[in-house]
Amino acid sequence: MKILLLHQNYPGQYRHFLNWLVSRREHEIVFLTQREQVPETDTHRIIRYKPHHKPADDAYALSKYFESCCGSALAVVEECWKLNEAGFKPDIAIGHCGWGEMMFIKDVWPDVPVVSYFEYYFTAHGGAVGYDPEFPASKYMPFIMRARNACHYISYDRCDAGQTATQWQKNIYPESFHPKIRVIHEGVRTEINKPDPNATIRLGRINRPITPNDEVFTYMARNMEPVRGFHIMMRALPDILEARPNARAVMIGGNDVSYGAELPNGETYRQRMEREVGRDIDWSRVHFVGQVPYDTYVRAIQVSRCHIYLTVPFVLSWSLLESMSTGKTIVASATAPVKEVIRDGQNGLLVDFLNPKELAKRVIDVLAHPDDYADIGKAARQTVLQKYDHHRVCLPKYINYLNRLLPKQKRLTM
Repeated sequence: MKILLLHQNYPGQYRHFLNWLVSRREHEIVFLTQREQVPETDTHRIIRYKPHHKPADDAYALSKYFESCCGSALAVVEECWKLNEAGFKPDIAIGHCGWGEMMFIKDVWPDVPVVSYFEYYFTAHGGAVGYDPEFPASKYMPFIMRARNACHYISYDRCDAGQTATQWQKNIYPESFHPKIRVIHEGVRTEINKPDPNATIRLGRINRPITPNDEVFTYMARNMEPVRGFHIMMRALPDILEARPNARAVMIGGNDVSYGAELPNGETYRQRMEREVGRDIDWSRVHFVGQVPYDTYVRAIQVSRCHIYLTVPFVLSWSLLESMSTGKTIVASATAPVKEVIRDGQNGLLVDFLNPKELAKRVIDVLAHPDDYADIGKAARQTVLQKYDHHRVCLPKYINYLNRLLPKQKRLTM
């Protein structure tokens, strides 16, 4: 087959699927992306494109996002024209539609099946916006959110099928979108994210390896920001560290903003929270390790006695399922779509996102009585094995879904 993949941040949600495709060594794969620093490979062709147009910083807020989407869509079209002229016509085109890249594929190849990833429908109610009263939405936010969905409508009209990761993510789209969208998670590599009693990590100036016998708890987010509950985590730290004098917090993630608003004057949320709670924390036991290599992140979770996952109602992070897959006791926010995965007291512990005292209390109890929660960690891994294992569960579902669009002689096989 000739397969076209598209994601502005290569490989995005297609990491596992791409690895499986190239391992077959029987398909011609082209991946279009905006990401600059991607290692060259001989297993597939990577084409980097620059948006045809980017709106000015002071562009009209209600149309700025759509203007950006159009710039990306047109850049993709120009690369598709070049591919077509060079003799590459895909048997199927698969990509993330959230930034506009999928809007015009059908105009280049009308008979090529297009499968779009519908990750998040912007809404002023029931989602991330306005959930935390500490960060209220402006009176213009409902209009900005509705305007941002313009590219979703075009992408839906111009695709043959859609995918999203959780039922909650599908449900926030209007019902008119539902017929084309199938809930299929990308899956977790359970053979990598697994319990390991021999795992070790190094922390700061500590002159010995940290092991699962140490009292470590972890928090992970791509970036330390309110959407992923960083401020709540920081406000829980003083109580946890005071109650557990041997505990260490490992904080994994960067200091930028992936979602939501940036702070003025270049301040980071980490700086703001350190200023707020700094006098109440023993900083020698708090380890900000930054955005670490994947294997380091996995070992940190394997060492952890308790992993904390917080989010407003928003896209579910891969890190939650990966941490569950390692058999950890998870303390997580009782927000959608977390409740789609975790049942309180069965395969994890749920707390009110807005209540750092409740979060601290739960974490303290897990750290103090790990044996009492061992079955919850085991149940967490079983949940992932049964519902989110990449190779045994998610990949077969996805392949079957794609094959519905392909002739018999072109279908994918496991």
